[in-house]
Amino acid sequence: MKTRPGICQKKRRFASRDEAEAAALRADVTLRAYKCALCKAFHLTSRTKGLRVPRPPAG
Repeated sequence: MKTRPGICQKKRRFASRDEAEAAALRADVTLRAYKCALCKAFHLTSRTKGLRVPRPPAG
């Protein structure tokens, strides 16, 4: 997935994939973390077509 500079600037940045995925689990919609090629941080996206969505932790 290629993020445009304008979109990257508007999105929240997470330092690690774990931090981004934790935020995704707290959201009311299905979100997925990905590493941005522009800023090298992690963002969240709602696009999941053809991609694996992480399972919620057991327990």
